[in-house]
Amino acid sequence: MNSELYFSVDIESSGPIVGFHSMLSLGACVVGDTEKSFYVELQPIGKTFEPAALKVSGFDLDELTKSGTHPKNAMADFCRWVKEAAGDNVPVFVGFNACYDWQFVNWYFLSFDQENPFGFGGVDIKSYFMGKCHQTWQLSSSSNLPEKYQPDIPQTHNALDDAKAQASIFTKLLQIGA
Repeated sequence: MNSELYFSVDIESSGPIVGFHSMLSLGACVVGDTEKSFYVELQPIGKTFEPAALKVSGFDLDELTKSGTHPKNAMADFCRWVKEAAGDNVPVFVGFNACYDWQFVNWYFLSFDQENPFGFGGVDIKSYFMGKCHQTWQLSSSSNLPEKYQPDIPQTHNALDDAKAQASIFTKLLQIGA
């Protein structure tokens, strides 16, 4: 049985509906070694957006259309990076509100002719915290985490910065005894 290697993954999008809205950036790092990281900004798949989503991320769809990486290339590069970083280990997707990020990543992998190296699921840090610390959903948002679980770097809504911040939180939670 191969060991598992955790990958903290975060995305920024133009809105909440996969396939209707675009994934605009993707950041990932290895939990426990955040210098092993991946980041890409993607060309949008359409012009549909929620103003609040673009305000949070700071992206401009017209600019990304010119400067972003085509999704097929971005997902091929990401898949290759995950496999290389994982080596003989099983890659495990980790995210804070993993349901949101994983749905975009999975849809993009499958829509742009790539296998999803993470398979059909991942670890949600918020749910992990709830179980480990016997906390409610409402009190498990990242802003409500106790100081000892707060990330070592700020969350900026840059997908790589936030992936690294999530990795910091998850590393601290993994150190809690059973």
